[in-house]
Amino acid sequence: MNVRRSISTSAVAGAAVLGLVSLSACSGASTGAEKDKDGKLDVVASFYPLQFLAEQIGGDKVSVSTLTRPGVEPHDLELKPRQIAGLQDAGFILYLKGLQPAVDQAVAQAKVKNTVDAATLTSLEAHGADEKDTAHEDGAHAEESPEAHDDHGAHEGEAHAEESHAGEDHAGEAHAAESEEPGGHDHDHEGGDPHVWLDPVKYAEVAKGVGAGLAKADPDNSAAYEKNTDELVKKLGALDTAFRDGLKNTATRTFITSHTAFGHLAERYGLDQEGIAGLDPESEPSPARIKELQEIARKEKVTTVFFETLASDRTARTLAKDTGLKTDVLDPLEGITERSKGADYLEVMRANLAALQKALGAK
Repeated sequence: MNVRRSISTSAVAGAAVLGLVSLSACSGASTGAEKDKDGKLDVVASFYPLQFLAEQIGGDKVSVSTLTRPGVEPHDLELKPRQIAGLQDAGFILYLKGLQPAVDQAVAQAKVKNTVDAATLTSLEAHGADEKDTAHEDGAHAEESPEAHDDHGAHEGEAHAEESHAGEDHAGEAHAAESEEPGGHDHDHEGGDPHVWLDPVKYAEVAKGVGAGLAKADPDNSAAYEKNTDELVKKLGALDTAFRDGLKNTATRTFITSHTAFGHLAERYGLDQEGIAGLDPESEPSPARIKELQEIARKEKVTTVFFETLASDRTARTLAKDTGLKTDVLDPLEGITERSKGADYLEVMRANLAALQKALGAK
């Protein structure tokens, strides 16, 4: 859908690196999946959405730590020397290349054998000004059925998570296997929006790949990882259905948010995201952009300006005040804090759905 905001230069530069799931051994890499004193696989996740996947899929077979502390804006993360050094001892690293440059660099240096780049497990579309001419209009995606998007081989990322009910094979296993070959999934990240976890369908694809990666790193517990993956994918399928049904009929399809993080979600459910800032939540909008947003708000009957929990809400509140709009939280789920409207990913996403329904005038 339309997102009339150019992606920031720094975000594009960070996302421009091509990468595969690094499940194959690197020269000088550690020799195997490290386990802690309790015999659990030592998993390091770069930030909360990947930590949630590791915990849900790994269950009691893993010990999960995160590089991004609760309350820290992940885009701006700077790692301490001990964190960088500690990565070499990890049994499994899960990160998303292009989102956190400091993490990308540290992971490359660590050369841990079992390393998964979540960005290679699904597709990263561009969500910026260049999409104006090609974006689907009038909520086309919201009306399409899950079965219309099951071509994983084409990497469109459109296969709905509820396919798991039919006992489909794990797509993530194919991703993981192919990544070991030079001709594996060579995703073009240039201009790609890394916020794939805000689309439950894409997040389910990533979950399948994570499950396959954990099973490869720790084959003795592969059955547990497969079972946990199936259970999580079913929950994400239910979440997708809730969004699809809950946002099918609304008074407006346009929402304004401080951080252009919801492009994948907007694309999935036939909405138009209008970002005050780009993919970098700390970037400042130009006066021309503010004026444009005011005009869009009037034309599209926008009622609410959304802000988030981990970044400044100053610009969003100023825009809302000047335009006579309400404000509310739409959480990009980059971390869980006491301000979050839920204890985990699933709860906060349902709070996001409720906020969108209210702002868009769901019927």
